[in-house]
Amino acid sequence: MIFKSKKSIQIRMTDLDPVGHVNNGIIFSYYDTGRLFYLSQIDEDFDLQTIDKVLVRTECDFMESILFTDDISVETKVLEIGNKSVKMMQRIVDNKSGKIKSTCLSILSGYDKQSKTSMIISDDFRKKVADFESS
Repeated sequence: MIFKSKKSIQIRMTDLDPVGHVNNGIIFSYYDTGRLFYLSQIDEDFDLQTIDKVLVRTECDFMESILFTDDISVETKVLEIGNKSVKMMQRIVDNKSGKIKSTCLSILSGYDKQSKTSMIISDDFRKKVADFESS
C-alpha cells in the first residue's frame, strides 16, 4: 500500500505516560494531525473553519511503543469514498527503522454544520482525492 501523505510528528514530554511511552490516547491526536495534513495537501484552499467532514469512527492497533527519542511520521491515505463517508487508513512509522508502530482505520462523514446532519461527499472532493492519490 502506497501512502503519499507523510507528516512528521514532534513528540512532547507531555505526550508520555508514567512508563515513558507515548500515551495511547495521545496517539489519536497524532492521527488527527495526519488527517488534517492530508486534507490540506489535497486542497490548497483548505480552511478548518469550513471543513465539512467529521470523524465518526476510528479503530487503532498498537504494534510497538513510541518513545520520546523516536523519530516518527503519520502516513495517511484514502481507501474508499462512499456516498456520505470517507474511509481513511493511517499508520505511524519510525522514520529510521521503517517499523510500523501503529495503524488506524477511520471513517469521516460528510457534515452540514448549519443543519447538523450528514451530507453527500462532493464530486470536487472526490476529484481532489483521486488526483492526489494517482499522482
